[in-house]
Amino acid sequence: MKKVGILYHPMKEAAYALAKKLEELLGAKDLSVWLCSAWEWETAKAQVHGTDLILSIGGDGTILRAAQAAVPEPAPITGINLGKLGFMTELSVDEAIGKLPALLAGEGWIDERSLLEAELSPAEEEQEPSRMFYALNDVVVARGSVARVIYVEASIDGEPLTTYKGDGVIVATATGSTGYSLAAGGPILHPQAKELVLLPILPHLSSAYTVILPSTATVKLRLSTTQPATLSIDGHINLPLSSGAVITVKHSSKTVRFLRIHPETSFYGSLEQKLKGKQ
Repeated sequence: MKKVGILYHPMKEAAYALAKKLEELLGAKDLSVWLCSAWEWETAKAQVHGTDLILSIGGDGTILRAAQAAVPEPAPITGINLGKLGFMTELSVDEAIGKLPALLAGEGWIDERSLLEAELSPAEEEQEPSRMFYALNDVVVARGSVARVIYVEASIDGEPLTTYKGDGVIVATATGSTGYSLAAGGPILHPQAKELVLLPILPHLSSAYTVILPSTATVKLRLSTTQPATLSIDGHINLPLSSGAVITVKHSSKTVRFLRIHPETSFYGSLEQKLKGKQ
């Protein structure tokens, strides 16, 4: 490896302290190192080209920002956990220094995760261009600050499915199935699964079931509301939506790669502990 990036949680002093320590250790090995707050992922994105490894210091939220910075570059991410759950992180703080030589030597294995592509087409009267986003966890169409239901017409591959009436709708990857989707009552998928999860958020007198869709499916969500609504990408890219906006979600040809050092079978062994908030 020649170039390593370090993204850290900016509101945790321990994350920045560890980032500086790793920067010093990597620099002593004559590696090119860049350091950036994970909250400034667009700034980090400009430095990713040619990066051989991204170290993410924080929790799963920091990982999600690291993923936004990495796409579409092939640079793998290794997460160092300072959070509570750490479904996507790989190392504890205590392991970070000791496992660093093995990571730099290319040991371990690559865990490739699916991404969603979400195209936002604003309401026709807004006359704004469409915008494209990538999501590692989920794409969420939800009500805004006013506590009233919104209506979301959902279709799959051009075929009408239903109109959800409630707080919103989630389209999640297998990675995102242990996040907001799980809190909303969705199932847990194995991280390597390619399927999509489609489910409503607090539906009111409308369809309450979860739909598991194949990786080839295209989901179209059309918003109908008189109240403010929001499009949320991985929980940290949030945009206002107007009635008539259409969000088209599908499986992306691009992926996010994680460099893992622990055995591949560790997902099932740690699942129950992580769901209970234990490490």
